[in-house]
Amino acid sequence: MTILGAIEAGGTKFVCGLGTEDGTLLDRVSFPTTTPEETMKHVLHYFSDKTIDAMGVGSFGPIDPIVGSPTYGYITSTPKPHWSNFNLIGALREHWDIPIGFDTDVNGAALGESLWGAAQGLDNCLYITVGTGIGAGAMVGGKLIHGLSHPEMGHILVRRHPKDTFEGACPYHHDCLEGLAAGPAIVKRWQVAHGSDLPNDHEAWEMESYYLAQALMNYVLIVSPQKIVMGGGIMKQTHLFPMISMQLKALLKNYIQHPSLNVNIDNYIVPPGLGDNAGLLGAIALANLAVQEK
Repeated sequence: MTILGAIEAGGTKFVCGLGTEDGTLLDRVSFPTTTPEETMKHVLHYFSDKTIDAMGVGSFGPIDPIVGSPTYGYITSTPKPHWSNFNLIGALREHWDIPIGFDTDVNGAALGESLWGAAQGLDNCLYITVGTGIGAGAMVGGKLIHGLSHPEMGHILVRRHPKDTFEGACPYHHDCLEGLAAGPAIVKRWQVAHGSDLPNDHEAWEMESYYLAQALMNYVLIVSPQKIVMGGGIMKQTHLFPMISMQLKALLKNYIQHPSLNVNIDNYIVPPGLGDNAGLLGAIALANLAVQEK
């Protein structure tokens, strides 16, 4: 049996685990993301007594996932303190001479959801996380999207809500999608400790769905996904799903004639089928891919 190692490298926590090529998760641990030195010590310790045939890493970004690039395997221009220009894959290769798959955490989750989750059997899907940041991974024609680098769908520009005067929380763009709709924006705009402290009928959620629906409209028109999977801490507020669906239908105005959008939209925008393990199983899927491409 092929044993695969997995690392979901998040900005808040690292999750490490073991799994098999059929998507069975055998073990998982997590620890806070601090400095690279301290965090990598935990990673190396976890895998030190385990025999693995390949490894997959899904990381927060921006990263360089382009094989052959001088900075392949790096976390690049992240605002996360201490992690900018950190050679993550290089640090792992000092200890393991095995196939290592590397991509964004959301690209990995999109792959995992297409294999074993809510988008199973589809070759075009999006996985979007809405939490501390906003990111999206895309599979088109059975392949994860890469080009100059990887998709950065959380930093697109959206129209401001008529009642929103918040300046935005993105350190680069201020009022891009992430700056207006990620967790820190909700916390700062409404002066609460956590977004979940706000009641379901608070105006914050209508505003949140307004921004997210605009983003989904752009993605639908450009990428034409067969399924949109939405995860992350903010999407634990499950009342957002019907609100986003309703806003998306209103924005599209029946321009795209397809039953998934016109009739069954509630089954088109869905939570992860893999639940809280979407990112970790995405890393297992990346490890699987690395073995196949060897």
